[in-house]
Amino acid sequence: MRVFVTGASGFVGSAIVQELLGAGHQVLGLARSEESAQKLAAAGADVHRGSLDDLDCLRRGAAKADGIIHTAYNHDFSQYAAAGQTDRQAIEALGEGLAGTDRPLIVTSGLAGFNLGRPATEQDNPAASPRQSEAAAMQLAAQGVRALVVRLAASVHDRGDHGFVPVLIETARQKGEAAYIGDGLNRWPAVHRLDAARLYRLVLEQGIAGTNYHGVADEGIAMRDLAAIIGQHLNVPIVSKTPEEAADHFGWMARFAALDLTASSALTQQWLGWHPTHPGLLADLEDGDYFKK
Repeated sequence: MRVFVTGASGFVGSAIVQELLGAGHQVLGLARSEESAQKLAAAGADVHRGSLDDLDCLRRGAAKADGIIHTAYNHDFSQYAAAGQTDRQAIEALGEGLAGTDRPLIVTSGLAGFNLGRPATEQDNPAASPRQSEAAAMQLAAQGVRALVVRLAASVHDRGDHGFVPVLIETARQKGEAAYIGDGLNRWPAVHRLDAARLYRLVLEQGIAGTNYHGVADEGIAMRDLAAIIGQHLNVPIVSKTPEEAADHFGWMARFAALDLTASSALTQQWLGWHPTHPGLLADLEDGDYFKK
């Protein structure tokens, strides 16, 4: 297939590009900057210049492809609602003209809306969220588009990670202590970036319209265990914070550090034959690369 990938030079997207090329697919990658364009060209992908808010550009890219993988998203949490609206409009533009065809549109979502007290499954529905990715995809599926959703774990980890875990590490480094909230038994699911990339390829090749797939290897890593490894590597105390203290310690990350999210990928593994093979999050942290400056 010729696959149009948004976010193609990003942390997850770049791994997807390599996975697709390695499996014999062609890639057309969206690039907003010259730096991104050069990275894509060096990787062996064709370049499509543009951005998420250029809807005509997205339509043109989609028209050139046999399938679409949408990973780009604005993770500026000070503009969370606006980012959700931009993402919805981008998904709608990518999906135009796909109704009645077999060309897949894979949309990326997350698991932040699943605080169920048990591992969320692919058949659970999320609570309301400013992130509208999944709702937009399901609306397209209802209109006859082969739209599918990959729900990524809270932590997608590997060398070069710039997500939540590096923020926890930098916070501990600056504050002089590695913290968790309360008893620290609230959990985050996690997946290695390369396992996630393989999942996207399998969904592209085999996925069924209107289906959710879970990019989850570790169903739930306790925040207390994350703090313990961070504290040991940085040689700082490992401490508990009350919810009131957490806001001062973690800043904008406090609401995420307090979440208790667990998720299963049992159905995804059954449906697609996808089985994570790369190191889990705790093993990745123990390796030490996360603590090099």
